[in-house]
Amino acid sequence: MSKRRRSRKSKGRQRFKKQILTLVAMLMVALYAWVGGEWSLDIPSQFGGSKGSVDHTITFPSERYPETANHIKTAIKAGHSDVCTIDRSGAEGNRDLSLKGVPVKKGKDRDEWPMAMCAEGGAGADIQYISPKDNRGAGSWVGNQLSTYPDGTRVKFVVK
Repeated sequence: MSKRRRSRKSKGRQRFKKQILTLVAMLMVALYAWVGGEWSLDIPSQFGGSKGSVDHTITFPSERYPETANHIKTAIKAGHSDVCTIDRSGAEGNRDLSLKGVPVKKGKDRDEWPMAMCAEGGAGADIQYISPKDNRGAGSWVGNQLSTYPDGTRVKFVVK
């Protein structure tokens, strides 16, 4: 067999491999579109604390709300989740459960983590007394950030 003939066969094989790879890629894209544009993956976070996948990540502004930021960091270090699964309809019940037995202090708010609007909130939430200005400002900020997300959305909180 001549060199020229072997060269053509080699190029033909390379072309065939490229065609197969292109076909596989196209099938993957079609499959992705068929499942609704989302893969159902459960990837553990390298940050620790997160269980399962998250839909969004937000960075909490610790310079604006330092007391709340400190509380979130402390609670997460103590083992509470850094992910909030939005559950607005369960907020009132979660708040009742988390604040049960925690007395009101004059001039302070009872801050809870995970928040009452999160499925992870409720009984066993971490409670700290913080200034009303910090707590209510932070609550307004979080509410604004999450306002467009439907219930069931999983949001990872990062506090720098």
